[in-house]
Amino acid sequence: MFTKFLSFVLLAGLARAATLQRRAVDFYNPAANGGSMLDSVGGGLGEPLNVIISGQSSPDVLTTDGVVNWARAVGYSEECFGLHSGDPQTANLGDGNGSTDQLVELRQDYHNTGVGTCWESIVGGNHFRVWKQNGTAANSGALFLAASKEKPVTDHHTIVDDGYDVGRNELVQNALGTKSHGGVTYSTTARNVTGLLAAGATGVNHGIAQDGIVTLLTITIV
Repeated sequence: MFTKFLSFVLLAGLARAATLQRRAVDFYNPAANGGSMLDSVGGGLGEPLNVIISGQSSPDVLTTDGVVNWARAVGYSEECFGLHSGDPQTANLGDGNGSTDQLVELRQDYHNTGVGTCWESIVGGNHFRVWKQNGTAANSGALFLAASKEKPVTDHHTIVDDGYDVGRNELVQNALGTKSHGGVTYSTTARNVTGLLAAGATGVNHGIAQDGIVTLLTITIV
């Protein structure tokens, strides 16, 4: 009886290890399973998912609360008083979940996590939306981000010229290195990935061309 029990425990452990190993990837390409590296804003247009937080990042980062705390550490916060105008955007990450709403939208907070995003809503700035790749068909745990820089409210928050590339680059620049918030310290590294996102303006919201580069961030809690 003990031998059978031990065999069961060993097999369960091996199965769990195999599951963990399958998830130990940076991300899965959404296009490989019917998804897209453009989210959807309607009318057949979308914004580029131009930053990915690797599935090999610290697990506590790869949650909604975790990415919000990390965002605060690198200069972004929740929307002004939690208010959002317009419908949430959707994305299909090719993980079997189909099109899902964004988990959260985070805005540049101008060094004030309390009300800084209210200022961003007025004068414009950088912001990003977040989705998680966690369906059974591609369960990497990675977070896919659509980053962009927008104009002031007087210009209806449209995207600035070259705003997708600028938004990505500013987010990455702010994130790199060691940053802390709420008693948690993060170390972030980056590398650029090509071949996921077609360069140009085809299908891109506002007809703004982008360079096709996706930046992969690996975030470790230290």
